[in-house]
Amino acid sequence: MISSISKISLLLSILVLSAIVSLAQDASGNRPDATKNLDLSEPMRENLAKHRIKEEEEQYQELIKRSEEAAKISEELTTSYEETKKFTDADSKKIDRLEKVVKKIRQDLGAADDDDATPEAPSSLTTTLETIKSNAANLLSELKKTTRYSVSVVAIESSNTVWKLLKFVKLKK
Repeated sequence: MISSISKISLLLSILVLSAIVSLAQDASGNRPDATKNLDLSEPMRENLAKHRIKEEEEQYQELIKRSEEAAKISEELTTSYEETKKFTDADSKKIDRLEKVVKKIRQDLGAADDDDATPEAPSSLTTTLETIKSNAANLLSELKKTTRYSVSVVAIESSNTVWKLLKFVKLKK
């Protein structure tokens, strides 16, 4: 019940955000840009637009790299824990790194810091790590399906789940 309410509220938030963005466009359908108020030549505006596009592409590629790193770290943590049934110092560092990477991904996706929609705690640490691993893989596949212009609700939910489950892992270790 709570998850369906949070999904509905997330979708409504996205719709409201879309409406605000569409209202922010000027009559010609372009995004408002501070450079239009300046008397810049056409080649200069084109160069600024190319630079902005290149920067957006680089940010998108960074997001993909972070999600690949998250999937790799979660895989390594799961394998290590299954072998030894405990966390080493290196595993603790990986957990911290995974938490930082997922937090940055959540920021880039625009996920909110809502602590009220906490997932149910899995019964064992092995189950928790498997869930983290599958959600990290799901996050990566969803981000690869999207473009730099789109936002995936599934990717946001996956990143939120990984982030919240990491809190459980940190408490149990």
